[in-house]
Amino acid sequence: MTLEQRLERIESLLVSLIQREQAKDWYGIEEFARLVGRSPFTCREWCRLGRIEASKKASGRGAFTAWVISHAELLRFQREGLRKPSRDS
Repeated sequence: MTLEQRLERIESLLVSLIQREQAKDWYGIEEFARLVGRSPFTCREWCRLGRIEASKKASGRGAFTAWVISHAELLRFQREGLRKPSRDS
């Protein structure tokens, strides 16, 4: 194998590593928004309205909590879209 062939092989492996999405257990609002192509404000509203199943976790900013979304919910959203609005909203 020539040096040029080896470099091409390494380059293709790097491209595949970059393209592969690394699954996480939980995503913050900003990361979720980037993954689904929406603004963080919109995603926070979806969480608040129950259109996306999310939890509130301590954010490290004192008494303030932040929305987090599970990987399973990200996959469900990508397959099915938003949940139906609840009558309370």
